[in-house]
Amino acid sequence: MNETDSITDIEPTSNSLRSVHTSNLPEILSQLGISLMVTTYQAGKLVMLRAENGVLNTHFRLFDKPMGMAVQPNRIAIGSEMQVWEFHNIPAVCEKLDTAREATDDLPARQASPHPHDACFLPRVSHFTGDIDIHEMAWIDDDVVFVNTRFSCLARRSGTFNFEPVWRPSFITKYIPGDCCHLNGMATRDGKVDCVTALGETDEPGGWRANKKDGGLLIDVASNEIVARGLSMPHSPRWYNGNLYLLHSGTGGFGVIDPVTGAYESIIELPGFTRGLSFCGPLAFIGLSQVRETSVFGGVPIAERELAERTCGVWVVNIESGQIVAFVKFEDAVQEIFAVEVLHGSTYPELVNEDCELLAGSYELPDAALADVPAELRR
Repeated sequence: MNETDSITDIEPTSNSLRSVHTSNLPEILSQLGISLMVTTYQAGKLVMLRAENGVLNTHFRLFDKPMGMAVQPNRIAIGSEMQVWEFHNIPAVCEKLDTAREATDDLPARQASPHPHDACFLPRVSHFTGDIDIHEMAWIDDDVVFVNTRFSCLARRSGTFNFEPVWRPSFITKYIPGDCCHLNGMATRDGKVDCVTALGETDEPGGWRANKKDGGLLIDVASNEIVARGLSMPHSPRWYNGNLYLLHSGTGGFGVIDPVTGAYESIIELPGFTRGLSFCGPLAFIGLSQVRETSVFGGVPIAERELAERTCGVWVVNIESGQIVAFVKFEDAVQEIFAVEVLHGSTYPELVNEDCELLAGSYELPDAALADVPAELRR
């Protein structure tokens, strides 16, 4: 696997956000017809990884502490520091993105896109949750269910309240903003949340920190029974092709869990704190964080490796062979990754959250109303 520099598409005010990638990664994305959405709460960015003329384009959008994502082909939800953002794909806006714009007194110039866009996500809803430390998210029954880590529960949006709790572990006896068990990840199956990961079986604020090295749990949501114990900081459980995969983050691991016995079987250990997992075909796309020796990671196996042996980026692993087939490695400003999601059916998407001129002039109407819009305006 040869490494090459990425094309970095960032705001002029951003810090250095360099990355390098294996030369085959853009080809993999193109062949699969996908792009990757990655959140880095530490750098405050959503990263879109897109193939552009044989090179990886790393495209950034600013958010306040972005973490969990729920991704479908035509809508994306992003959990930030105090909000859940919902974006919808409006393909007609792609034409505006691909067209150059001359500068005016009010607007900067915009160059024509070097590659045609095939999706454009515009904001539809911003729901204020307060600071609840949102972790993983999923679309369930046409709504977003998210891990409310601060209150140790699963929750969803509400038209009246900051959030509506929908489930909590049996050992959590009260709703307090204390991050008792560090609930963090969830796996869906047949349209429902099937299981969750937590870092400790405790009802005390911050209690999970006492045994973070191997106090991790996998919990069945329907029965509220603990399926597996003794895990090292587990994250990102996923059902895929009949197997329950899991990131054994404290060791940099990726493997499978037997849902009957709770036994963990390692597939591979990677050079970083594994967090964020998505699949396409035989490939797993896994987020890696560098992590440093802190009160959070102290004593955890991955933090005991030399700093030079720990890295940040997205690694691609063949789940059939257990081999690394590609990666992109972030340098400088990006050191922590939270979520990695495959965006199916789009190789060069855009997400707009700050271009006021584009947002102000782009409209989506019901079909009945659209029928009465003049044809020259319907694009």
